[in-house]
Amino acid sequence: MRILDPRSIDRDVPAALDHVIDDLLGRRLAEARVVEGTFAADIAGRVAAFAAGGGRRRSQLLWWSLRAAGGGADEAGAALRVAAAVELVQTCALIHDDVMDGSRLRRGSPSVHVALDRQYGADGPDRPLGGFGGSGAVLAGDLALAWADDAFAEALLTTPHSAGLGARWRAMRTEMVAGQYLDLQTQVTGSRSAGRAMRTAVLKTARYSAVHPLLLGALLAGAGERTLRGLGRAGLCAGIAFQLRNDLQGVFGDPRRTGKPALEDLRTGKATYLVAVARTLCVRAGDAEGLRLLDSVVGSPSATERELCRVADLLESCGARAHVAGRADRLCARAVRTLRQTELVPGPAGEVTRLLLDAGGGGAEARAGTAAGGGFSGAPSVRAVAASGAGR
Repeated sequence: MRILDPRSIDRDVPAALDHVIDDLLGRRLAEARVVEGTFAADIAGRVAAFAAGGGRRRSQLLWWSLRAAGGGADEAGAALRVAAAVELVQTCALIHDDVMDGSRLRRGSPSVHVALDRQYGADGPDRPLGGFGGSGAVLAGDLALAWADDAFAEALLTTPHSAGLGARWRAMRTEMVAGQYLDLQTQVTGSRSAGRAMRTAVLKTARYSAVHPLLLGALLAGAGERTLRGLGRAGLCAGIAFQLRNDLQGVFGDPRRTGKPALEDLRTGKATYLVAVARTLCVRAGDAEGLRLLDSVVGSPSATERELCRVADLLESCGARAHVAGRADRLCARAVRTLRQTELVPGPAGEVTRLLLDAGGGGAEARAGTAAGGGFSGAPSVRAVAASGAGR
């Protein structure tokens, strides 16, 4: 890997990332073929194909954070390897997430577990993980995580900041699993707490998708504590906004853009902040019919398309959709203000801002960094979530 001039990487970061990731995947696939051909074709090949796709948002955040914190040629190689490792962690998370949620589509194509079942016509009795395909997909996710750790270990050999990076990497992986477990646990317990939904969003998405990539990049550049705090706070705000937008897309999004069926989150009963807000607003309005609709339809395997559409209409009419969108905008505005108050290299800092706003779907006010604060009184503020431990 010879792409070490940071200015040339700056001109096309996704291309530089693709170069490193493709090289890494090619080496891992060659090793898998030596081990066992069927495993290489069915599992390793699917991991490589999955990791080769995606928007590279996390890895781009890592790169631009490195540059915004003053990193350059000496850190470029390690940064690209760590970025590749982050993409493989994302591959693991999404493959496993599809198994746990029973999602049949990912990026507009069959999920890994669905593709495996179709390949072998595995229509027999379900196993605990959803059949042959589910079991194979768990192994695929495990392999992606192993490849991620290998790539990260290689990167540590070329940087003097291995201690701080190692601690951040461990925190990222552990919090990702903790957030996914909270997501499952709130579904099985029927939790209706907006605060619990927000804490899940912080652990599962906000810190994993924004905070940790930003801090990994800054640590590679040897950034000081003030810079790390500023980037972490901005990432937390934008990361929560990203999850709130994702919740909205799970109900109101166009499947042609999301790559997943419309209304899927309602059918599977995901304990989202959006649904929690709707419950609270129905209680406040004395809307017993709305509450009955939420209780009987959200998470019901037998729910009809018409019933799910009625829930979507309720989320709109009770004000939950507008509230969640507004909160996402305010969080994006807070992220922009925080970045402006953090000592960063201006050009790269602008790229960090752009990526965070694109992730959080920030509107015009957020992009101007002038939106007023405020929030739903039924859920904790970002500061409260951070103080409880999720934000550290």
